[in-house]
Amino acid sequence: MKLSWGDYISIAIHQTDLTLTGYIKQKLAPFNLAPEQNLILMLLWERDGLSQNAIAETLNKDKTNIARMVLNLERKGFIKRTISQSDRRSLIVNLTEEGKVLGDKIIPITEEFNHLVIKGITEEEIKELDRILTKMRRNVQ
Repeated sequence: MKLSWGDYISIAIHQTDLTLTGYIKQKLAPFNLAPEQNLILMLLWERDGLSQNAIAETLNKDKTNIARMVLNLERKGFIKRTISQSDRRSLIVNLTEEGKVLGDKIIPITEEFNHLVIKGITEEEIKELDRILTKMRRNVQ
């Protein structure tokens, strides 16, 4: 039996991603930030001084794309890159003062966004959703 368009869970997930990304993109626009750039900054606001490789692994992104996004964030003055003292082939990414101040403005926006997204969803449902999405990612890896 052939599935109809509405039967594909991947389409529902994609549509949800587009909706969420569009919403946060609008909120970040005044700060000259793309959603994916914001993900890098969120990692750094949590733990400054990560390597570009660690950022790529955490975000499950191609190292080349991360390098490009980091370069853009550096050009905007939010971060700086330095060569690792322990591994000269590795670049360490740190927030600048401007990047730290930006966090004071962006973190409340991302927290508000998260509250909006999970509104009406129980903690148990969120854990179940995370478990299911993890299973789906593993299925296609």
